Amino acid sequence: MNTLLEDFRATLHSIWQRRWLALAVAWVVCVLGWLGVSMVPNTYESRARIFVQLYDPLAAQVGINDTDRKAAIDKVRDSLTGTLNLERVIRSTRLGENITTRKQMDGAVAGLGKAIKINADQDNLFTITARSASMRYSDGENARLSRDVVQKLIDIFREENQNGGQGEMKQTLQFLDQQLANRQGELQAAEQRRLAFESQHPELAQGGVSLIQRLEQSRASIRGLDADIAAAQSSLAAIQAQVASTPQTVAVAGPTGGLRGQLAQVQSDLAMMRARGLTENHPDVITARNQIVSLRQQIKADGNSGVASGTPNPAYSSLESIRAERQANLQSLQARRAAAEGEIAQITSQQFTNPELMQEAQNISRDYDVLKSQYDKMLTDRENLRLKGQVVSARGTAKIDVLDPPVLPRAPTAPNRPLLLLIVLAGGIVAGIGVAFAAGELQSSFSTTSKLERSTGLPVLGAISQTLTAEGAASKARRTRNFYAASAALGGVFALLLAMEFIQRGTIA
Repeated sequence: MNTLLEDFRATLHSIWQRRWLALAVAWVVCVLGWLGVSMVPNTYESRARIFVQLYDPLAAQVGINDTDRKAAIDKVRDSLTGTLNLERVIRSTRLGENITTRKQMDGAVAGLGKAIKINADQDNLFTITARSASMRYSDGENARLSRDVVQKLIDIFREENQNGGQGEMKQTLQFLDQQLANRQGELQAAEQRRLAFESQHPELAQGGVSLIQRLEQSRASIRGLDADIAAAQSSLAAIQAQVASTPQTVAVAGPTGGLRGQLAQVQSDLAMMRARGLTENHPDVITARNQIVSLRQQIKADGNSGVASGTPNPAYSSLESIRAERQANLQSLQARRAAAEGEIAQITSQQFTNPELMQEAQNISRDYDVLKSQYDKMLTDRENLRLKGQVVSARGTAKIDVLDPPVLPRAPTAPNRPLLLLIVLAGGIVAGIGVAFAAGELQSSFSTTSKLERSTGLPVLGAISQTLTAEGAASKARRTRNFYAASAALGGVFALLLAMEFIQRGTIA
């Protein structure tokens, strides 16, 4: 342990003896290192955060969903770092100064692409970051340039959002217009063929309805007419039964009144009930029939006294008019059914007599219907797309809010110059000490008697101490003061460089 301590003290003494060499090396290393640090340009960074509101009630109403809007925003975000947009940024900022050739522009675009970052913090929250560290500009110019680049990117983002998809939508509309023009020409040609065919065969012209459809319509009409005819026949039979059971005249005794008058009145009421559609099992009908039976028995018991006279029965006249109306309705239904059967027979005969003509008529009608359906669908799609384009043009793909606008950076983000200056100072000191130590090790002198004994293997009898005169001691003290002053000067230069760095940061405007 004593040997290690003695060697350590000997090493320190050797370095101290060569302190001027160590200080000179430290000065050289520090000066060169600090010059290198000063050559590293400051990097200034500016950033901004933007929020994209995807939901829009009007856009959702016209069929633009959030997925489409998010895809459009992602496309705009990815295109921001494209060559065209980066060229726009370069030409609108100081980066475009002195750029005259395509090669210079390509180099500027490549450099700017590395200095820009666009991060998606969330689905609708983006951070745009730009750095500037050009040696052509001062620190203040680099700081302002980083802010200008971010602001220009935000402007392009808004512009692309406002115009996003309009180019593609315009191309799509042009394509649809071209297809519509082609379909319109085909539709007009098909219509001309149909009109020419119908002019030659007017019996097959039914407003574009195919013969099969006409046949099915006629059969469906017959089925409906059969049901109506059955109902009309049943209704006519019912009214005929009521007419048969109703007398044409009403016999009364004397002028009017008596049992015969009551019988006529009840019979009239019964006829009116039947005319209203009451069945024979209805309580009122049963009661009226019972009254009629009772009154007839009473009249018969009275011996038919009095002079009978007859008057027209109003109930019978009413039933007769109803029967005539129902007969006319039944005849009309039967006539309509006969017409439908005649049309079916005509279509069937045409199919059997000239099947090629029928097939041609069906083909012409089918081709026209298909072309008309396609044309109507394409016309609807074009109008929907046009409406979407108007919404996008008026409101943009999405609403963009700048949460944190780009600000002028007050301090560089890189390099950490105070730390680098300190590292260079420490490195210079270590390098000086290392050189002094190496120089001491290369020399063959021995600083202690024990080291001499270990090196030679011979015993050392003693050592002579150095004795300085007064003039030598004064000279030694002067050299020591000069060393301390030179060392302090090195530290002073370091402090001065730090002060200049902080003063320079404070002057960024």
